[in-house]
Amino acid sequence: MEIEDGEEVSMLPSPAVAQAPRQKPKITATFIIPIWIVLSSSVIIYNNYLYNTLHFRYPVFVVTWHLTFAAIGTRILHRTTSLLDGVKDVSMSKDMFLKSILPIGILFSGSLILSNTAYLYLSVSYIQMLKAFNAVAVLLVSWAFRISEPNRKLALIVLMISSGVAVASGGELKFNMFGFIVQAAAVGFEAARLVMIEILLHGLKMDPLVSLHYYAPVCAIINLIALPFTEGLAPFFELAKIGPFILFTNAAVAFLLNVAAVFLVGAGSGLVLTLTGVFKDILLITGSTLIFGSTVTPIQIFGYSVALGGLMMFKLSGNKK
Repeated sequence: MEIEDGEEVSMLPSPAVAQAPRQKPKITATFIIPIWIVLSSSVIIYNNYLYNTLHFRYPVFVVTWHLTFAAIGTRILHRTTSLLDGVKDVSMSKDMFLKSILPIGILFSGSLILSNTAYLYLSVSYIQMLKAFNAVAVLLVSWAFRISEPNRKLALIVLMISSGVAVASGGELKFNMFGFIVQAAAVGFEAARLVMIEILLHGLKMDPLVSLHYYAPVCAIINLIALPFTEGLAPFFELAKIGPFILFTNAAVAFLLNVAAVFLVGAGSGLVLTLTGVFKDILLITGSTLIFGSTVTPIQIFGYSVALGGLMMFKLSGNKK
């Protein structure tokens, strides 16, 4: 899961502002970047394989399982390692939970469920292209909440990314309107989540793993409540189709991605992280055409290149979202 979530498909994107964790083991960027790229791509490819090759088409159940696995995993790491020492720095009160963690958790759940559902209708390559619009969505929500002011440079970035994504969408051979709407909604939820974090948790230092420690159980319970009204008992009857090995490894890869994200944030500069993310997306689009037979047209390549140009301008202008 992309906890690129999102970032990313079932990847568990970090639900709080990423900060370099304290006293973590030092790992070089050269070592961790390839691991992060492999894990990030594996989460998306593995989930797409689960949904469309094994035909286990229950994204709400999958997201709930991933979050339950993550909730258990973070607590085990908290007791046995120093990876979650940052938990000690977070003073979690009932008021903070109800006014900050819970509403952000609801947005996080919505983002994860919708982004996973999109893979039932759209190709991996096309979804990665649509995710370039995340930056625009964050800017628009930020402007709406007046936590940032528009300017000519940002307006140009919005125009470039929007135009590039529009051209890429026009070149998509297997365009599905429902899937497009679902992915657009996922982008909206994710943008709102990031902006709410900046408003409600301003100045609070939570790395991806510490964030997951708090949000995973909240989101798992929210999804579990939604499960009877969305997919019912059907996924439980289909579990025998995929077996315990795939169920476990699928969630484990998503969880390991969050562990790798902690070291990536600590090892790389802002420019390195930006270039790593762009390279991962390009690699994933290329890989999806080889593994799943997705077709990427020249028009899409041109449109996505324009969107990437705008995205690079956005990241290098000092925006961290």
